[in-house]
Parts: sequence; structure tokens; C-alpha cells
Amino acid sequence: MIGVKNMSKRENGYSEDVSILSDGVNIEGKISSNGNVRIDGKVIGDINVKGNLTLGSSSEVNGQVNAKNMTVSGKVEGTLKIEDKLILESSSRIKGDLIAKVLVIEEGAKFDGKSSMTQSTPTLSSTTSAQQKQ
Repeated sequence: MIGVKNMSKRENGYSEDVSILSDGVNIEGKISSNGNVRIDGKVIGDINVKGNLTLGSSSEVNGQVNAKNMTVSGKVEGTLKIEDKLILESSSRIKGDLIAKVLVIEEGAKFDGKSSMTQSTPTLSSTTSAQQKQ
């Protein structure tokens, strides 16, 4: 696939693969990965990453995102369900709800939505339903 690169990264003596969607790449559809992913292009569709997900400053995502850890510098419109840590860097623009155990929002980041910090990542619809029943 054009614009998708795999790079090995040495960290603590272990090799980790990182799949990269370069700036200028536009994808419509679902993306799934068992490893780490960096996106600098545009994605319309859901993203499921079992490793770390990094959205560069030129990235644009419209869809639901699930990942272990996530760092955002670009734009996201949709629900973010992050198992552990979510970092919104100063250039990030988020419109939608997010769920994460740890949330870091740098000065200058824009976030419009609801956030939930939980020990486990329940589905957003079950959280909303439970609040409506009360």
C-alpha cells in the first residue's frame, strides 16, 4: 500500500514495529493493527490499535478510535476509547467523547466533548444508558 511504512524501533532492547500512514494518504474504511501505528494522513473510519497510536500534527481522523495508548497532535472527530493513557498535545483538536484511565491535556489543546476516566473502558453507550436510567 502506498504511503504505509513499517519501521523497527529499538526501545529498551526490544524491537517494535511501527506502521506509518504518511501525510497525503487518505483512507476510507476501518484500520486494525496488533502493533503500533502513526498516522500523519487522513482517515475516515474506525481505528483499532492494540499498541500505541500516534496522530501527527497533519493527521485528520473521523471515526471511533480504540487503542492502548494514544498521543494526538492533529484533529479527531469521534469517540476515543483508550485503555491506558491519552495525551492531547497543544496542537490537537478533538471533537467527541473520550474514555481513558489517564488523560493529559497540554496547554493550547482544544477538546469539545465529554471525558470519562475509568479503571476499565466501558462502552460509551452503556455509560450513557446508566446515567439516563437514574
